[in-house]
Amino acid sequence: MLKAQEGDTVTILCRGASPNGDQANPDAEDETASFVLGNHEVLPGLERAITGMAVGERKIVTVHPEEAYGIRRTQLVEEVSLDVLPEDLDLSEGNHLEIEAADGTYYRMKIIQRRPTSVVLDANHPLAGQTLTFQVELLTLDRPTLN
Repeated sequence: MLKAQEGDTVTILCRGASPNGDQANPDAEDETASFVLGNHEVLPGLERAITGMAVGERKIVTVHPEEAYGIRRTQLVEEVSLDVLPEDLDLSEGNHLEIEAADGTYYRMKIIQRRPTSVVLDANHPLAGQTLTFQVELLTLDRPTLN
């Protein structure tokens, strides 16, 4: 029986992403995804868990922050003066801003606090710092062959 390994194209059925290590969310919709193991197309912890699975195998996978969206980093939270922001923005708490850095990179930041003369922005991924749990089933496995 073939077991998934690096270089294989796999298709999985995945339900979950319950934060904080709870059981996979039974109300979450099932999603399928196809990707090549080893190409870093999915969360590292999920990819590691799928490696070694056989078609039809199911498992519950717990992915810690270091192998998911990373740990929360306080240096990604910044207070910005309203003077440097365009006046026509909706700066309500919970809204997102796209900010261009000096190097041309764009960052999506969430407004976590609105103050009289500033806003506090957070560039952490919304799931940073959280342990995630998934129910995973390996549906297909395609192994490349040499011609």
